[in-house]
Amino acid sequence: MDNLRLLFDAPVLSVQLLLDGILIGAIFALAAYGMTLVWGVMNIINVAQGEMVMLGGYVAFYLYKKGIHPLFGVPVAAVLLFAIGWALYRLVIFRVVDKDLFISILATFGLSILIQQLANEFFGADVRTAESGFGTYTLFSGAVTVTQIKLIAFAVAILTGAVLLWFLRKSRMGQAIRATAQNARAARVMGIDTDRVYAWTFALNAAICGASGALVAMTWIVHPYLGLPYTIRSFMIVIIAGLGNVLAVFATALALGAAENFAGFIFGAEYQAAFIFGLLVVILVSRRVWLARERRYLA
Repeated sequence: MDNLRLLFDAPVLSVQLLLDGILIGAIFALAAYGMTLVWGVMNIINVAQGEMVMLGGYVAFYLYKKGIHPLFGVPVAAVLLFAIGWALYRLVIFRVVDKDLFISILATFGLSILIQQLANEFFGADVRTAESGFGTYTLFSGAVTVTQIKLIAFAVAILTGAVLLWFLRKSRMGQAIRATAQNARAARVMGIDTDRVYAWTFALNAAICGASGALVAMTWIVHPYLGLPYTIRSFMIVIIAGLGNVLAVFATALALGAAENFAGFIFGAEYQAAFIFGLLVVILVSRRVWLARERRYLA
């Protein structure tokens, strides 16, 4: 508990942790955008969400190795992962749409293991990073530092959320996605090709994850087994924020980033992953209790 005492003795340290957590949470929001889209439209919990983030990170890393600034990896990863997401839908995901939710969990869990092992085979197990070359801002006479790449990631998260909202509300495909999410059978009666809508939804999710992964590679590290924590974080954010609410997803992701950052400092970095999984258990149990109370109230 010495670290907790240190937070009270040096309040500026809390400012540093809060800023870092909020900026980190913006990257979590990107992956969660895609999960809420797939879950809300297709009723699929994509357990391979984090693996798509990981693949986006490798895109940025190999561009960096080729002498291209990894920031260009954000749009490139989005385009490549869109194509991969489309292919995965046509090969696997279309078979589990409209099936039991547990079947989709098993199918995407199998995909996550396959992608992990293929990444380990082709890219190796080494931890990699793509140096962005951006500087650092200092506040409070140098007591607080903010890296520019994290600010860029925060801006990308806001921009992506705004573009996603515009796409869903204004474009024809976005309107078709919303109609399918509300009632797929009625959408088919109205002439909407729901199979194409599902393909677009899953591919769009993969594209958003790819952009997120490129930012992760510049901000932290990338390796073949990076995916699970990002899948868990995305799942937690969507559970708390609800389906289809982009603004709530963004706010929840920022709160999770801050909480995780404080927990990592107080309990130690080695317990940060344990904090994520423990928080997930608490959220699921609390959600179950709340739903049980709602059923009793309605009865």
